Amino acid sequence: MDWTLQLVGILAEIFIFAVGLVIVAVVVMYIIDVTQTSHAIRRNFPVIGRFRYLFEQMGEFFRQYFFALDREEMPFNRAERSWVYRAAKGEDTMVAFGSTRDLRPVGTHIFVNCPYPTLEEDAVETPPLIIGPACPNPYTTRSLFNISGMSFGAISKPAVQALSKGAAMAGCWMNTGEGGLSPYHLEGGADLVFQLGTAKYGVRGPDGGIDEDRLAALAAHEQVKMIEIKLSQGAKPGKGGILPGVKVTEEIARIRLIDVGRDSISPNRHPEIESAGDLLDMIDMIRSITGKPVGFKAVIGAYGWIDELCDEIKRRGFDSAPDFITIDSADGGSGAAPMSLIDYMGLPLKESLPLVVDQLAAHGLKDRIRLIASGKMITPGGVAWALCCGADFVISARGFMFALGCIQALQCNRNTCPTGVTTHDKRLQRGLDPTDKAERVKRYALTMRKEVGVIAHSCGVLEPRELRRFHCRVVQDDGRSVPLDQLYPEVTAAA
Repeated sequence: MDWTLQLVGILAEIFIFAVGLVIVAVVVMYIIDVTQTSHAIRRNFPVIGRFRYLFEQMGEFFRQYFFALDREEMPFNRAERSWVYRAAKGEDTMVAFGSTRDLRPVGTHIFVNCPYPTLEEDAVETPPLIIGPACPNPYTTRSLFNISGMSFGAISKPAVQALSKGAAMAGCWMNTGEGGLSPYHLEGGADLVFQLGTAKYGVRGPDGGIDEDRLAALAAHEQVKMIEIKLSQGAKPGKGGILPGVKVTEEIARIRLIDVGRDSISPNRHPEIESAGDLLDMIDMIRSITGKPVGFKAVIGAYGWIDELCDEIKRRGFDSAPDFITIDSADGGSGAAPMSLIDYMGLPLKESLPLVVDQLAAHGLKDRIRLIASGKMITPGGVAWALCCGADFVISARGFMFALGCIQALQCNRNTCPTGVTTHDKRLQRGLDPTDKAERVKRYALTMRKEVGVIAHSCGVLEPRELRRFHCRVVQDDGRSVPLDQLYPEVTAAA
């Protein structure tokens, strides 16, 4: 009995001490709040006013998990994320009792089924496409759906390892992002697209320009299949890449050839490129050094420059053309960006993709230049729509982030990602096992490939690249849908 009384006494003392600490903390916060002048709410409502900031911070999580309907959230809703999670885990992607997708909003895409769909035994494998046929080392691939640019630094070491291994197993390519080529990109064995950003990370010389020897050494890696010059990206068209200093570790600084611990802000464009001629000159220079296909990535805003580029190509000859163009959507972008750009700048892919396809077709360049579409296409419907519009390939960053376990916590730029995808905090990285997540990356890519095929076969074609604009309809203001080829009539080259 004595030990029981002693325990009760100790617990009472601990409780009183804890209450005392709370009272002291409240008094300290009260004094701080009534004397500070930066926050009116805290000055007028000391201590209690602090809850306002807590509720504001927690609001996005409560909305995501408790209040938002399956199709309401932005940038990706629960239904979209759930499909990716199930596909990545190898779970059944079927649903019961009808779709929750509202078919009434203007702009909704609907595919038209054929009365005599393609039988499974009649379906054919997607044929390989050649990118850069005039290059000494062209790239041939069957993969429709691939991994978009995410830099080592913006995402973590285990994330890069998982993506590289998963891409190799799925037979798709992986874009390095503008942060340079790391050992973790190479170790998985995937085909790689090296992205050359405005800061020339990984191949920069002392003056910030391209070091040709470093570029040649990088391209000597057999896994590096193509070089992509990044002109702009969906999250921040008109602004270069942003990597906070807290994420610039010694390893990242060594790979990027920058200073440790300092914010890394890329120039908002390549200083060497001021015209269509300059762009083609850089493409020719890189292609001559590497011997590999070279293209560029851009968000489309002002689009007259595409016609100028095509005219310059025809003047120089078709061999001068970029081997591919990656069109990024204004609603794309896996990284952090100024709200003024991420909300307002650039055209969304639903408008820019058919526009560029038609411009290339009008100049007779559609078969010469491969088109890669990027921007919020993480489910089969989005990928199939892009193929209908004329894209040759589709790439995704955030879809593969979800496959890695991303929960859309919106903390990509804070080094506090709870799933270990975009943080260099070793404690948080522990949750991301590269071996397990590589399997999820593979399953997501393969399931996407399979279900895009299901849409194609329902439309009556033998494989997804046979999809055309008349296979897709778009809902209009009056509630009726019209064929995509009526909104964007097919263009042919002038005689």
